[in-house]
Amino acid sequence: MDDPAKYRAFLGQTVDVVIDRPLGSKHPRHDFIYETNYGYIENTRAGDGHEIDAYVLGVSESVETYTGVCVGIILRSDDNEHKLVVAADRMTESDIRRQTHFVEQHYDINIETVDA
Repeated sequence: MDDPAKYRAFLGQTVDVVIDRPLGSKHPRHDFIYETNYGYIENTRAGDGHEIDAYVLGVSESVETYTGVCVGIILRSDDNEHKLVVAADRMTESDIRRQTHFVEQHYDINIETVDA
């Protein structure tokens, strides 16, 4: 299991996200469409051996990169990695849960926000 402290260190920090799954794109192996821009933080390492993934919330068009603040983390108790939530403004736990439900509904999650 990936160490949640590694993800908590990003809370409140400005990060650059490289978008490899833009808003509206289809997942390469699973049957769903991305309802948000989704990507990764370069030069990081998650529990799955790849870079740390991040949802970009509050952007209504497909983008290639995004610079914003890590406003939350999604801790998955039944997976080997967690997720960052990046946005321009702070978000509530319920807003994050609602906007990431299209994927996170399949996991047992706990959401921590920058205000928590």
